Amino acid sequence: MPKRTIKLQPAERERLLKLVSLGQHPASALRRAYILLHSDGGRTDAAIAQFLFCSDDSVRRTRVRYLTEGLDAALEDKLRPGREPVLNAQQEAYLIALACSTPPAGQERWTLELLARQMIDDEQVEDLSTETVRLTLKKTNSNPGS
Repeated sequence: MPKRTIKLQPAERERLLKLVSLGQHPASALRRAYILLHSDGGRTDAAIAQFLFCSDDSVRRTRVRYLTEGLDAALEDKLRPGREPVLNAQQEAYLIALACSTPPAGQERWTLELLARQMIDDEQVEDLSTETVRLTLKKTNSNPGS
């Protein structure tokens, strides 16, 4: 793929210069702004990477993102998908209802271990850690013991 040169518009150049002069932005955004400013000056990827102490790939990715998606996209981090939740809304509701119900015979109150085991026994989930139970109850402010 032939290398395309970056030619910033005067308004874009002014915006980038203002961004780097203020210094009140995340380091990643500042680095990308410097990459674009140096790219506009005609420097090579390797020279920019060496000057800014980053990898050639970082320079290349920033340049390509600017050319394909524009200035805003080139300065911002891409959104990451994150991890899928362990429990869906129905399972969370079941857990909360279970925690608010009467504990099993011989138990004074529900423990995290008992709740996790009961969820598995009731075939709501295949596996469930006590930490997931704790975080779910904390997130929903469910504390029937107090």
